[in-house]
Amino acid sequence: MTATQSNLAGLSRFIFRAPSWYTSVAFALLLAAVAGVGAFERPETSVVWRGVLFVGRDAWEGVFFIGIPTIVAGLATAWVDRLVGGKLTPNRSSLLALVCEVVIVAFLAVGALVAYLTPLGQRFVFDVLVVALASVFAVRLLVIMAVSRSSLPVAAVPASIQTAVAAVLLFVYSGTLRLLEVGGPLLDTFLMPYLARPEEAPPELSAISPDHFLVLGLTCALYAGAVWTFLYVVDRPWRNTLGVSVLDFLQGFIGHVAEGTRELEDFFEQLGEEAVVPVTVLAFRTPDGEEKARWVLPMIHPGPMGEIGGGNLPARVAAATDGLAFPPHATAGHDFNLVTEREVDTVVEAAGRAHERLTYSPEATESIRTTSGEASLLGQAFDDDALLVSTFAPGFADDVEYAVGLSTAAEARTEGLDDVLLVDAHNSNDGLEGPDLGHVTPGSTRSFDMMQAARRAGEQLAVAPRGDLSVGVAWERTEWTPEEGIGPLGVRAMVADVDADGDGDDDAQTTAYVLVDGNNMEPGLRGHVVDAVVDAVDADEAEVMTTDTHIVNTVEADNQVGAAIDRDALTDVVVDVVTRAAADIEPVEAGMATEHAEVTIFGNDRTESLASHANAAVSMGGALAAAVILASLAISMLLFFVTGA
Repeated sequence: MTATQSNLAGLSRFIFRAPSWYTSVAFALLLAAVAGVGAFERPETSVVWRGVLFVGRDAWEGVFFIGIPTIVAGLATAWVDRLVGGKLTPNRSSLLALVCEVVIVAFLAVGALVAYLTPLGQRFVFDVLVVALASVFAVRLLVIMAVSRSSLPVAAVPASIQTAVAAVLLFVYSGTLRLLEVGGPLLDTFLMPYLARPEEAPPELSAISPDHFLVLGLTCALYAGAVWTFLYVVDRPWRNTLGVSVLDFLQGFIGHVAEGTRELEDFFEQLGEEAVVPVTVLAFRTPDGEEKARWVLPMIHPGPMGEIGGGNLPARVAAATDGLAFPPHATAGHDFNLVTEREVDTVVEAAGRAHERLTYSPEATESIRTTSGEASLLGQAFDDDALLVSTFAPGFADDVEYAVGLSTAAEARTEGLDDVLLVDAHNSNDGLEGPDLGHVTPGSTRSFDMMQAARRAGEQLAVAPRGDLSVGVAWERTEWTPEEGIGPLGVRAMVADVDADGDGDDDAQTTAYVLVDGNNMEPGLRGHVVDAVVDAVDADEAEVMTTDTHIVNTVEADNQVGAAIDRDALTDVVVDVVTRAAADIEPVEAGMATEHAEVTIFGNDRTESLASHANAAVSMGGALAAAVILASLAISMLLFFVTGA
């Protein structure tokens, strides 16, 4: 992940799951009641009587004039929006109405304070209320256009509900109809009692005049134009360069993080491009044919976040294996994110084909470790195939680019190895701060370090003596959750013993492989765990890896293993799992094969372009929004002066 991509991922911290609609409704009623007590209290009544009787009436009036528009909007907006082809859910609708109620209360509080400190009086408060109701319409229009992708005229229908209901209540209970001096015997006799009821309302509403409703209509039209202008200006660069709309991205992003929908995948499909990726399988089975462990490594990136695309790839791979699954991180970055979860099925099918082609051998080499510059590779050959695990620890690194991984594997094969399963251990990083996040890119010094270390490993493994292989495995789900940086696969371990000299003595070399279902590790944690593992099972070599699962990154862009949990507690779990794996050791056969899968991925440079556009939209959008709001408020004030409201 680059710095630009990390800035985009970090925006997820501002998103939260929408509460249930009844929670929003309950809070809206409570807020309206409190606002009513503050807005409609009667100072001429004694404190005792106000405490006993009138607080209840004040609260009811707050619920009636502030809460009812919120409740109606919360319950009706989703229904109306879906009626006109939108996608707003009841939870989102109720939350939106509640937020708009907070906006109205905030406007009224400021207006009341200004009226109290100046001679502007009660009429000014209702001037502010007009602006508040128009602002609520603008906010709702913006959200509905973004979420439902409706045109402005269509979105204006559900967007106007809260403002319209509030305006109708104010019109009826302020007696505005009587001020218009319209009617006749029929209107006076049958309709006036229902359309003009000032005697049932607080006396403060008498300050409302017909001009207020005229200005409200004009201001809503003005704000609708401002919303359209804002969206057009922000959306233009996206359509010109990416061919997609920022509203599609916003809709999908909010839908996924707030309610777990798949709308974001629809957006990514518009950006995706076809790619062919290797899928390598390394399996171990007992002499009687029972599978003991299976390593599955598709060269894709398990992102972008949550269960979108390949975010939950490790768990999906594990569910499709017979033995204990080890799905480590491949050498691929965010450009190789799958666009939809459906693409995972293609990867799993390719892994199945590779597994069917396996030919097994009981021979393996002892493990070796080669280094070059910052790169360190742990390698072990199984017959003529090899498992290589790359790390830059104790240095910091994030993803290894796809091209670097292909070149590194090719370097390892030049000395006679057949298939190579190249793992990016992804086990030491210092977070998402700074311009350099440790991306291993083509042409970088680190990329050549990896290739040189791989060549050395290939040279040694190709000619190393083979011996009988024994393997033990174990795993622990752990009590930690994705929010704490650990995915559902927990901690897994494989311990391999190889008697290279074939003398049957107790001098077999022991190698411990540990896989943690998480996204990278805090600085220093990898070394701490490796040392503990070596001591626990008297291993000659050990390495700890992470799956890079992005199920732990639904809300936090930076949620590395060890950031939220105690390192000693994690180490204790790892040591326990490795110890159980060592006790499980038995003779096995190993086989490796590679298939290719045609999948749709984000594509070269698409992730960076998307991140750059999103970050630019955020930075530019804030300034543009401020300018649009100030201009709209200025024109609103001019309307008040022109109309005399």
